[in-house]
Amino acid sequence: MSNKVIETIGVSKEFSDPVTVKILKDVSFHVDHGEFVSIMGKSGCGKSTLLYILSTMDTDYEGKLFLNDELLSGKNDAQLAKVRNEKIGFVFQFHYLLQEFSVVKNVMIPGLKLGKYSTQEIEHRAMERLKMLGMQDHALKKPNQLSGGQKQRVAIARALINDPLIIMGDEPTGNLDKLNSDLVFDIFSELTKEKKQTILVVTHDPEFADKTDRIITMADGKIV
Repeated sequence: MSNKVIETIGVSKEFSDPVTVKILKDVSFHVDHGEFVSIMGKSGCGKSTLLYILSTMDTDYEGKLFLNDELLSGKNDAQLAKVRNEKIGFVFQFHYLLQEFSVVKNVMIPGLKLGKYSTQEIEHRAMERLKMLGMQDHALKKPNQLSGGQKQRVAIARALINDPLIIMGDEPTGNLDKLNSDLVFDIFSELTKEKKQTILVVTHDPEFADKTDRIITMADGKIV
């Protein structure tokens, strides 16, 4: 087994509408176990497209994608959905919490979907994650009773529920003020140091990126 959690080899993607535009050009890189890596680049450089491919949401590309040495390219939707739920945690710019459910229920959803543990055990695991993020006292509240920073912490707890191999963040601090951005960074940093959690984040925030272990810079669909 290598130390690589995620790896791309020669990933390229184009859109045709009506002219063909290459969005990603021969992208090859990897992220090691326990690394906290950020991807930066100007708008339109292909970083969000790359993240969609890495997260297995987009399967229309050339090249190879590996997760924990397993080739994901060519797998069908059902196989990829299982990989996503089991091995990848997501934190987006918008937290996508379901308003009709309590905080703890929101955190439980990916666990219930995976069906690896009993409902009771998933609830226990959800509470553990909330406790880790200082959110246990808000477990029974609805998302609309929380601040933006609190919602993002709940989203991180939800991303952690299935003990993913990697957490992927798409502008996870994009909607937050400096105080809450720093808080989210500190949470991620602690997860990599204490739990050896692998984290890959697309960000526009140079201050955030500068503090990560490594910055991957993109321009014109390539890694520079």
